[in-house]
Amino acid sequence: MSADPILVEIVEGTLASIEAEVETAIGRTARSPMIRDAHDFRAGIHDRRLRKLTGRSYSALVHPIVRDYPAETMRPGDVFFHNDVYSSEGGIGHLPDLCVTVPVFHDGQVVAFVQAFGHHDDIGGAVPGSMPSHARSVYEEGLMVPPIRLWDAGVPNDAALKIMTRNSRMPESLAADLDAECSACLMGARRLAELFGRYGVAAVEGCFDAIIDRTTRAFRTEVLAKIPDGSYVWEDYAEHDGVDPPKLHAQRITLTKTPDRLVLDFTGTSPQAKGPINHCADHADGNFLKKWLAPILRNLADTPERMAELDVNEGVVPLIEMRFPPPGTLLTPIFPAPTNARTFVILRLLGVLAGVLAKATDGRMPADQETIRYTGVYGTDADGAPYLMREVLGGGSGGRYYADGEDTIHVVPDSRNIPVEFAESRWPFVVERLGLAVDSGGPGRHRGGLGYDKHIRMLRDAHFMSIADRSMLSCWGVNGGRAGQPFAVVIDPGGPDEREVDALADAEPVRAGELIRIRTTGGGGWGDPLDRPYGEVARDLAWGKVSATGARTDYGVVLGQDGEVDEPASDALRSRLRAGRDPGAPFFDRGPGYAALAGQPHSELDFV
Repeated sequence: MSADPILVEIVEGTLASIEAEVETAIGRTARSPMIRDAHDFRAGIHDRRLRKLTGRSYSALVHPIVRDYPAETMRPGDVFFHNDVYSSEGGIGHLPDLCVTVPVFHDGQVVAFVQAFGHHDDIGGAVPGSMPSHARSVYEEGLMVPPIRLWDAGVPNDAALKIMTRNSRMPESLAADLDAECSACLMGARRLAELFGRYGVAAVEGCFDAIIDRTTRAFRTEVLAKIPDGSYVWEDYAEHDGVDPPKLHAQRITLTKTPDRLVLDFTGTSPQAKGPINHCADHADGNFLKKWLAPILRNLADTPERMAELDVNEGVVPLIEMRFPPPGTLLTPIFPAPTNARTFVILRLLGVLAGVLAKATDGRMPADQETIRYTGVYGTDADGAPYLMREVLGGGSGGRYYADGEDTIHVVPDSRNIPVEFAESRWPFVVERLGLAVDSGGPGRHRGGLGYDKHIRMLRDAHFMSIADRSMLSCWGVNGGRAGQPFAVVIDPGGPDEREVDALADAEPVRAGELIRIRTTGGGGWGDPLDRPYGEVARDLAWGKVSATGARTDYGVVLGQDGEVDEPASDALRSRLRAGRDPGAPFFDRGPGYAALAGQPHSELDFV
């Protein structure tokens, strides 16, 4: 039936309201800092055809639930649970991501699904936090749970809950978080059932079709139309897997633009790693990966305002065709390959798609970013009780053709660092600094965003852990912009036991009184830094984002004795810097770390 446009707006607004209400309920009632405070979770609403309806955030998939529990076997009050990477159809990336799914009923029939999934503190495995950086098998990473009926017609499965909490180092937090998520999704299912009861199944599903079709049309006319037909190739790399010595683990995309779609071919991606950087992407025809990558396409919208208005729901799926290499690559790992650090691959794919689109559109895309890594400490507190602090720290986003990158952003919508006041009251350390990492943003006409600079002073002996990439390779700059600064952790900086910690670390000892300094990545720069106006460099100096040394070496800006920009001296310096440049400078700047790993200058690859 033809959808009433007014009803479409009502339904769309109701879906957004339900999704926000579910997330608010989880955030208010969960107990673990990762869920309640860092907000590393998200909700999603899907129709009975398993299509994602909301576009504010990405979510997992309903496909594995319906595969194992057909809709006709479901009953009101059912709650389904899974975290098994290899049985998730690509919707779950690593075992700490726990997913609950609730069916929505109208007149005894399943008409939709409400889902929530998020990163939980601990689900067992070899190390606290369930992310062993040197894992060689998924069996080391924690408890695997294939799709199960966690609540049966409103009755919780106590046996399953006992098994899961028994395997967790944080059983009380895990139980409370699961209860929060199940209750919130059941509440969301009731809200959605009210919508069907008010307007009827046919009318509401007609609105679902209209919402999805509108997204398809918008992306086709406003985004795909800006990409010239043809084929383009680009690749980028993870730098280590925790097992083998550092090397370039390639993720390659050959993008072919046809008049009506994008074809993404991942042939040329490296073999699966021994360590935990693999990601199961090829299941369900890459349905999850399509919706994960699609937000990058929004950068081609005419204005930032219009970019923000483009939802990513199931409407993007028919516009993207994916072609995967045979089993045994980083994107097609063979069970039981470990996957807990799969962010090294799926985050890099965002940058690979941005890079290949930059080639296709003469640099209209942003430079690279790396906006998620896991750091933390664990030990025992003054009462002898074990504790675990895990934090997802963001980084700077890439400079854009019209603006600088954003500072300290997080790729998960609404996620954030853990508040200092809460951290210091709960764990035995003091946060002495939480600020911006000066000079971390890649120099450019539009500078890359800055990463975090966080200093943690331990009050008791403990262990530091890190799951991070981009500690050797930098976030690349584009169109004359330069790479940002990489991730780095130093313990006892300036002290007698100063030492740099590897970005993949499970149990680095830290003594009471020692300081942990964490600097996260800066985004790549966009455009020639020598074209950046003096006034913008002066503003960066005043705001503490660029140092006087960085202003001179990166931007050719000389300061006078009064601390103001000396424009004649700066003009002369910029002229000398331009004259000394290699006329064949590459379109992309990967930073000096690339040369160390590749054994060649940090420029574009020969095949590009």
